[in-house]
Amino acid sequence: MRSETDFIGVVSNFIGNTGQSMTSNISKLDTLRNKGVTIHKPESVHIGNDVDTDSISGQGVVIYPGCRIYGKNTMISDGVQLGYEGPVTVDNCQLGPHVQLKGGFFKSSVFLEKSSAGSGAHVREGTIFEEQSSIAHTVGLKHTILFPFVTLGSLINFCDCLMAGGTNRKNHSEVGSAYIHFNFTPNQDKATPSIMGDVPMGVMLNQLPIFLGGQGGLVGPCCIAFGTTIAAGSIYRKDELRPGRLLMENKGRGGSVPYVAGFYRVVKRTFINNINYIGNLYALRQWYYHVRPLFISPRFRQPLLDALLFNVNAAITERIARLEAFCDKLPASAEIYRKSMDDNSNSKLLAQKDEIYQYRQNVKEVLQKCMDDNGEESTRDSFLEAVQTKSGQTGKDYIKTIQFVELELKSQGTTWLQGIVDQTMEEVMALLPSLE
Repeated sequence: MRSETDFIGVVSNFIGNTGQSMTSNISKLDTLRNKGVTIHKPESVHIGNDVDTDSISGQGVVIYPGCRIYGKNTMISDGVQLGYEGPVTVDNCQLGPHVQLKGGFFKSSVFLEKSSAGSGAHVREGTIFEEQSSIAHTVGLKHTILFPFVTLGSLINFCDCLMAGGTNRKNHSEVGSAYIHFNFTPNQDKATPSIMGDVPMGVMLNQLPIFLGGQGGLVGPCCIAFGTTIAAGSIYRKDELRPGRLLMENKGRGGSVPYVAGFYRVVKRTFINNINYIGNLYALRQWYYHVRPLFISPRFRQPLLDALLFNVNAAITERIARLEAFCDKLPASAEIYRKSMDDNSNSKLLAQKDEIYQYRQNVKEVLQKCMDDNGEESTRDSFLEAVQTKSGQTGKDYIKTIQFVELELKSQGTTWLQGIVDQTMEEVMALLPSLE
């Protein structure tokens, strides 16, 4: 039992630590205001002890009441506004110029120039907002990658996705309000990433936009082509690889059928879509390694590039781990199937499950090897030379540069990146002849 002296000591230490924390917070707030940061009601704003104030610009930055900034890796660029619609928590995020986070929680995510988020946002690890992408109020994201101009409405849950498409702010891919990407299965796995568009063509900023109508959902893992529109109110469960299609929900009959937990009826599509998604992340990784560095400037500083690379690598790690967990469940699924079907079991389905499980470590090794594939270097270098020339003419403006690159050269860039995706697919599928 503690004595009165012990209790007084504990209280004194608590008061002392609290006082030090308050002193540190006041000091950091003073430092930021002296740099030119506008802080409304500073007594309501908290700056964590580990925040480096040198990484927060003073030029045009505005912090509204009730905001919290944490994390040693947090970076805030010129013209950023935090908390205009409600309190904001920023934890280890990197914010490019003129980003607006209007309210919510943001952790370990990257926001490039002029991207924005409305109030009530919940944006977590592995998320990337490229230039001028945006979400409205009450949107949840994790391991989500939005290419330039992509816009999400309100009341959306859109985790484990990559979305591209569109050419500018008036012609952009969009997700309607009250939309869900279903990324968790009844068998309790997340081998469910969906890709809307792709990386090799999407990065060129010249593709038809994709529209996912509101009050609907997409059941991952799905691949959706550029130019696709999914009608409002549809829950879509299939791939659509043909561009320029209108997809509508089929109004099937309801019913009740036996269900056994742990049974995967089809595994080929799930496996292939996961490998395709990972291959596209590899292509994006090479884009970030080779193209984005050409735009290092005051509007796109090195910490933003470092954060892009960190998050795309985190996305790769996440997807491989989720695929591995899916593979580990296949023997149990095969056993359930054998018992339930007796002599009527589908030998091809069983062979696919057995083969994926048997070679799961080989698949992982191939994926790890393919991650460092640079693609066809002569094609890449020709494209990079053209981009570098254009970037000099646009003052290293990323959007303008990519938009102004000639179509023939963009085709070369797409060929380079698509080669990375294709090589990943080919090497993995060579291990699994039953999936052909």
